[in-house]
Amino acid sequence: MAKYTFSNYDDLDELYEQSELNLSLFDDKRIICYRKKTIKSGNYLECEIYPIWNTPKALSRAKKIHESKEAQKNLNQKNATKNLIRLINTNFTDSDIWATFTYETRKLPQSVDAAQKEFSKYLRRLKYYANKHGFPPLKYVYITEFEDDPEKGRHRVHHHVVTNFPDRDVAEKLWKGGARKQTRRLQSDESGYEGLTRYVMKDPRGTKRYVTSRNLKKPIITVSDAYLTRKKIKKLAYGELDPQIFFEKAYKDRYEFTSFQTKTSQYIPGVYIYAKMRRKN
Repeated sequence: MAKYTFSNYDDLDELYEQSELNLSLFDDKRIICYRKKTIKSGNYLECEIYPIWNTPKALSRAKKIHESKEAQKNLNQKNATKNLIRLINTNFTDSDIWATFTYETRKLPQSVDAAQKEFSKYLRRLKYYANKHGFPPLKYVYITEFEDDPEKGRHRVHHHVVTNFPDRDVAEKLWKGGARKQTRRLQSDESGYEGLTRYVMKDPRGTKRYVTSRNLKKPIITVSDAYLTRKKIKKLAYGELDPQIFFEKAYKDRYEFTSFQTKTSQYIPGVYIYAKMRRKN
């Protein structure tokens, strides 16, 4: 039997937008089964559960809505942020730093590309210093913000970077753009570095790009279709089955439960379930 779902799993989080559950959506005959997707990002684990259908017609209306220009723009931003959260959680710890660098007026890059090129020079200086002093191979993620300011007749540019470069004083000293420079130690919470990532990826009025070093590890993703019955899905969605007990038991008590969400959609049948967990010490 053919199986249908969205090819990009992250689309489902956008399409399932209603928190008020509709019982009839659980019993739609087009649903074959529910798929479980697990994403492990360092000490953090996400579990997404969503339906698989036996006909592409279950997707047709949703695709029309999803393909609108504004919806695609929002989804791209949302997915970029989600991907970056997972990358940072996978590759960095509280021993690492994040920093913000700005430019004095006379050194302001005149385009996004020029700003990217300038920051690449800075990263080469960090890499050279790290190699010379026996530091671990340099890892980084950086975000460039470029925003026009019509009121002042100029633009604003700054960079945020997360890196394993260990010396904050040297990191600030090697910045040649002038103006403000600020470095801080990373501080994780129950969601890792999600709050920090959402802050540096907040939707600006201008242009925003992120770049990563090539030596970053990718999150580990696994997918399984033989996992949950519709009966169990209903119990989870309606609170008849304690999600904390269920998910901690499913992952053999290696992780502690931190958040849970259940949503339905006006466009597609079934229910979307999301849980997030943190590895126990």
